Amino acid sequence: MGWFSKKDAGFFLATVVPTGEGARVDRFLGIVNGEAIIGANIFRDLFSSVRDVVGGRAGGYERALSGARDAALDDMMAAAKELGADGIVGIDFDYEVLGEANGMMMVAVSGTAVKMA
Repeated sequence: MGWFSKKDAGFFLATVVPTGEGARVDRFLGIVNGEAIIGANIFRDLFSSVRDVVGGRAGGYERALSGARDAALDDMMAAAKELGADGIVGIDFDYEVLGEANGMMMVAVSGTAVKMA
């Protein structure tokens, strides 16, 4: 099976490929998802505003967004495991700003839970 093996302890396939190409899917168990919402804080906003003026990357926001993405993925994988899945195919990420004034951002992730052959 290439770079991964279902025989590895703790193996869990997670891929954006819709069909799990390269892996043998036995059953499709249903759609699973996970969400995480992050809020901005005054210090992160302040340093981000400075970055807007002088240029560069807003590291505080990047770290917060990365943490939210990981939390959403963890939630989705937990939901898939509750269904008895050992993989998720067709993963899709979505990022939304929840109101311009409140500085909240949502990371949503969804995919199809599968049982591998």
